[in-house]
Amino acid sequence: MNKVTTSDKYSSSLIIMHWLMLLLMIAVFASIECRVFFEKGTETRDAFKMWHFMLGMLIFFLVWLRLVIRLRQTAPAITPPLKSSQALLAKIAHVLLYVFMIAMPLAGWFILSAAGKPVPFFGLSLPALIAENKDLAKVIKEWHELIGSYGYYLIAFHAVAGLYHHYFIKDNTLERMLLKKK
Repeated sequence: MNKVTTSDKYSSSLIIMHWLMLLLMIAVFASIECRVFFEKGTETRDAFKMWHFMLGMLIFFLVWLRLVIRLRQTAPAITPPLKSSQALLAKIAHVLLYVFMIAMPLAGWFILSAAGKPVPFFGLSLPALIAENKDLAKVIKEWHELIGSYGYYLIAFHAVAGLYHHYFIKDNTLERMLLKKK
């Protein structure tokens, strides 16, 4: 059952989840990018990788909560309404973002499982999803890295689209995802 949104904004819970997910994604990307400043096998480099894994898994678990919240609400209307081509592109981008937030951490979980390594999650060790297979781990890792690089473009497209709508089209696309001013 969908809760009908009578507001011109998303619910506070969905807005908070949106911005929290952004911060987590920045932290995930930053942690894996920062590791290269340290030599392989060093404690600091391993810590950055561990944070990359743990924050990625946090995104994986939170995205399901976000989806439940989102599916229980109707989106507030965009005014003025989007052209049909823009609406379709927006839907595709949102689906791709959700797929990205699910598939990338899941791929990371598969990589660690196939590599025979523990999957750290804030003091816990998540169970392996598949049996150890180093060759498969390498293949999944290559795909994970490739798709991760495309993630920068997907996130940038989403952000630029929101800013474009706000500053050039002057609709309420971005404002719907901002907390209410008091």
